[in-house]
Amino acid sequence: MTEPRKDTWIILGASSSMARAFIRRLSEQGHALILTGRDKDDLIRLAADCSARGASTVASFPIDARNATTFKPILAHASGQEGQLSCAVFLGSMPDQSAIDMDPSLIEGVIADSFTGPATFLQRLAPQMEERGGGTIVGVGSVAGDRGRLGNYVYGAAKAGFATYLSGLRNRLGRSGAHVMTVKPGPVDTAMTWGLGKQPFMTTSEGVADDILKGLSKKRNIVYTAGIWRLVMFVIRTIPEPIFKKMSI
Repeated sequence: MTEPRKDTWIILGASSSMARAFIRRLSEQGHALILTGRDKDDLIRLAADCSARGASTVASFPIDARNATTFKPILAHASGQEGQLSCAVFLGSMPDQSAIDMDPSLIEGVIADSFTGPATFLQRLAPQMEERGGGTIVGVGSVAGDRGRLGNYVYGAAKAGFATYLSGLRNRLGRSGAHVMTVKPGPVDTAMTWGLGKQPFMTTSEGVADDILKGLSKKRNIVYTAGIWRLVMFVIRTIPEPIFKKMSI
């Protein structure tokens, strides 16, 4: 039996709960990993866990989505790896919309963390993937990007921009054999949502990781997780604007 192909996976935002769940599965499959995040000590602990679970090699680098100079060492290390390069993006930040309303300067950070930073990294990675003729990108967005809503429209705007970017990148990289999958989670039980109270159709980090792997196995272009959000957001998108602007959803 032929062994499944082992890629080198770059994980942007490896410390998030969703990323950790996905990384555990990649480690158990024996992939090589390049972990990135802001907390150096946490990355060291995470790398040790990945090695113990079966990752073939593990490297770690600091990253700041708001500082593109931090991308260079990661990309340089990736260029020296054999085989296909793949990347999963879990970066993002979501301050309360009320905090942004009080301090609009927060917008710049949300856009950088959730859209322009990841897009800049992927734009620099894309030529390497084209040259190698394959690989996969998993871009984790949000259902918040499907329509601007009262409670999180700045975060939603950032994720909408990222989703549109991924759509274009999918068109570009598909021509050279690479695949780009956009993931749109609904509320996930993580630190980002703990202050929001109970949310409808909330899923878990483990559930998101499972849905990502299922989507990859079927080469899906867009995956909603939990799956019911595809229907929920279809309904929300079809509400006429005169009605929608009076709603508090």
